[in-house]
Amino acid sequence: MIPQDILNQIIQAQRQNIANKDIGLKRDALPLLPNLASHALIVSGIRRCGKSTLLFQLLSSRYPGALYLNFEDPRLYEFENKDFLRLDVLIQEQSFSVLMFDEIQIIPEWERYVRQKLDEGYKIVVTGSNASLLSRELGTKLTGRHITKELFPFSFHEFISHQKLKPSAESLLKYLAIGGFPEYIKERTDDILNHLFEDILIRDIAVRYSIKDVRTLQRLAQYLISNVGKPVSGNKLKSIFEVGATSTVLEYLSHMEYSYLLHFVPKFSYSLKKQIANPRKVYAIDTGLVNVNSGSFSEDNGRKFENLIFLHLRRTYKEIYYFSEKGECDFIAFKNGAFHQAIQVCYELNPDNLDREINGMIEALELFNMEEGTLVTISQKDRFEKNGKIIHVIPAHEYLLK
Repeated sequence: MIPQDILNQIIQAQRQNIANKDIGLKRDALPLLPNLASHALIVSGIRRCGKSTLLFQLLSSRYPGALYLNFEDPRLYEFENKDFLRLDVLIQEQSFSVLMFDEIQIIPEWERYVRQKLDEGYKIVVTGSNASLLSRELGTKLTGRHITKELFPFSFHEFISHQKLKPSAESLLKYLAIGGFPEYIKERTDDILNHLFEDILIRDIAVRYSIKDVRTLQRLAQYLISNVGKPVSGNKLKSIFEVGATSTVLEYLSHMEYSYLLHFVPKFSYSLKKQIANPRKVYAIDTGLVNVNSGSFSEDNGRKFENLIFLHLRRTYKEIYYFSEKGECDFIAFKNGAFHQAIQVCYELNPDNLDREINGMIEALELFNMEEGTLVTISQKDRFEKNGKIIHVIPAHEYLLK
């Protein structure tokens, strides 16, 4: 429980802190955020990707008189559900009409309070770093009265803007090595990404889901982030880590995905049963996070590059598959259940891999009866025609700015 005067002091202190901050590079997501109306705006994404900064930018550009409250402030650790009543008094006294709540999902039954304030006519923005909690609680309590937007670490466009670089193969390789976490880009201290990796595993997963075998969780996460771009399955991981049940492994994978740490891409099949049975490919939220935390002793730049292209696609598409029949195509992207594009990723085309890369793409295009596909490389540009299909070879620094 927090006394009302203390709560007010915290609100004022947080607001002063915002006023003193450099709110940084304008995020590409900012102009895409809808104007607040009768729906709550939910911004979800991994820890430290810039959700608070996005809120500061939104507050500064559109809602300068809004209430801002960050629930991860240590002074709010004792905040209880009853304290919402005290918060209500302050909201009314200070005539706030727009409410911005940062990481509110750590407060029990927060969604009831948000629903109440929506019913009272307030405009609301909420951020959170766990997609599972947000989606589950919002679905049951807000019943459709919310719009969700995801925020990722810096895109290539944001990275080169921040670093004042021109788009090129050289700046692309820098982005591949450093990644997009704003704090790491500024400081270049590996401890930042080491601690972030551990924070997510402990605070967002182990504590939140009452996982007792933290060591296995950590070893599993270390293995996965060291094997990005490779297929994994619950049964194989169960065997490697000697976990009692496959269902336990699958729960761990689910928690990692909901915390935005890792993504798992299924093999395309028209059969949902086969989709579930086949291995999924694992990708990390950021290539800098991979470079700092991977236990792999090989550079494996090809798979990290593939991870980078996946992240670009994931910003636009939620339905992404890999294609694997006679040949392979790295990504098949769908929108609203309809095929949208096929993407092949190759660090460098050469005589040894050209036929394999082209043939895998052709096979995928033939299955979906599409005429054109894209093959992304580090620096090469070309165009191939085969079996009536056209394949555009594009350097990544051009593709990532599309």
